[in-house]
Amino acid sequence: MTATPPAPLLKRVPPGVWVAAFWVALILMRTLQRADELRHLVQYDGNIEDAPLLVTAVVTTLGALLLFRAPLAAVAVALAGSVFSIGMDVRETTFVLFFLADAAVGYTAATRPRKVSVLGAALPVATLAGYSLWQLGHGYSYNPMAPAALASTVAIAWLIGNTVHQDRAHADTVRSQATQQAITAERLRIARELHDMVAHSIGIIAIQAGVGSRVMDTQPAETRKALDAIEATSRETLAGLRRMLGALRRSGEGPAPLEPLPGLAALGQLVGTSAAAGVRVDVRWRGERRDLPPDVDLAAFRIVQEAVTNVVRHSGTRDCSVTVDYRHDELAVDILDSGRGGGVAGSGYGIVGMRERVGLLHGEFSAGPRPDGGFRVAALLPTPVEAGR
Repeated sequence: MTATPPAPLLKRVPPGVWVAAFWVALILMRTLQRADELRHLVQYDGNIEDAPLLVTAVVTTLGALLLFRAPLAAVAVALAGSVFSIGMDVRETTFVLFFLADAAVGYTAATRPRKVSVLGAALPVATLAGYSLWQLGHGYSYNPMAPAALASTVAIAWLIGNTVHQDRAHADTVRSQATQQAITAERLRIARELHDMVAHSIGIIAIQAGVGSRVMDTQPAETRKALDAIEATSRETLAGLRRMLGALRRSGEGPAPLEPLPGLAALGQLVGTSAAAGVRVDVRWRGERRDLPPDVDLAAFRIVQEAVTNVVRHSGTRDCSVTVDYRHDELAVDILDSGRGGGVAGSGYGIVGMRERVGLLHGEFSAGPRPDGGFRVAALLPTPVEAGR
């Protein structure tokens, strides 16, 4: 397995360390400006002017250290600092620290399960409720608008975080579905290539084996010829399988390169192997031959190969014709035989694979028995005009 490269050095530093470094630098600057600053910060008597600064420094540092590992603890620390700062000279400190608790609530809602995020939002609301009850119990003048406004900020922070959480979940679902669709498409592509490559070869081998067994005693030369054809076809098929497995074993992104990919230029070889199996294939070319897009070229060859394989294995005839017609913006492929015909249903994966290939290229496909006997396979594949230039 490939080792995961380490994260950049600055990203490996916890956020709390950066916050702590900021406050240390700020305190050092103030200490250099005022000789008694450090004593004021350390010897807190409840009234010094730097108390809000010290509380804010401690709360933000602890909150940053805890936020990513224990967000509920970060919310609690911010609330504790907010409550502790009540009554200080800088009254804004209480609200600033409460808003820090809101930020921690929003982060919790965005990154944690619903139960945890609801508990995180309940902490500041419970704190506000407790403070309100304490004021009422001690006879202080009580204005419900302030706690209500702060509670609304908690709700807003949670809603924003929850929206982010839902967006991420939706994106993950879409990404997972897209990945699954890509995997399925790749599996079907490999299955089609494997079927088209092996089915033709196995059909030729089966025919040659049958011929060899019938003439073994009376025509040794024909038997030897059949065995040579079986050997050559088997070697070719094994070589193709090795290439395919080697491509699948390679790591990397993108579809497996199932090379080499044949095209219509390989029809001559297909005619030769079919002739060795006892079926004569008459190939007719129409139109001005030109270079085709690789996917169209491969699909056209595989359709002809599968159709000819079906003729060899099922038709019972020794002749078939293949017409390849180069038109202005499309390629027409037509395979005819005068054999037993038969239906499309139950014909295995060959017809299905041909139909899928044509469908992926937005073409037209038909296959079925002919009215006057035999079977016909026809495909119409769009070809961009620019492809041949």
